[in-house]
Amino acid sequence: WLRRTTHYLFIVVVAVNSTLLTINAGDYIFYTDWAWTSFVVFSISQSTMLVVGAIYYMLFTGVPGTATYYATIMTIYTWVAKGAWFALGYPYDFIVVPVWIPSAMLLDLSYWATRRNKHAAILIGGTLVGMSLPVFNMINLLLVKDPLEMAFKYPRPTLPPCMTPIEPQVGKFYNSPVALGAGAGAVLSVPIAALGAKLNTW
Repeated sequence: WLRRTTHYLFIVVVAVNSTLLTINAGDYIFYTDWAWTSFVVFSISQSTMLVVGAIYYMLFTGVPGTATYYATIMTIYTWVAKGAWFALGYPYDFIVVPVWIPSAMLLDLSYWATRRNKHAAILIGGTLVGMSLPVFNMINLLLVKDPLEMAFKYPRPTLPPCMTPIEPQVGKFYNSPVALGAGAGAVLSVPIAALGAKLNTW
């Protein structure tokens, strides 16, 4: 029971960590007022992190289909964010939900077709994701009726002067002991779990 519990626990840990990887890789969502400005950054960061997170998740479970499941988690997460902005009074098209699922399906297909060869999945699947994700999202953004009109009509709120930071806070979290401890714990947890499973078999 300890081995099964550890296995399922780390499936959950990997799913959460993979989702956080993608969310923190630049902008994971398209706001209409600057969607095309962030398109290149989004394409590079999200195709990379989709492959990293999905391969990480897929190789841990060993089951084809987990990349698509992972992309579905991200899609649901973004639809929740879209609903939150819509509830604040912004129009339905203010947020464009990115398209991850078809690219993840190609990654799963490459993993399945190469008989679960992880190197082939990374090379072939990564190439397919890198080529397909920008194309799918470009088509997705072309369906927005008028981004400029949306941008001028519905400007996003800014922080009041009393809450505006004196200096940029980008990257400050990564220098904190909490972040370093969390990262070290996440990295060390996998070999420790593997060692625990090995000891359990003995």
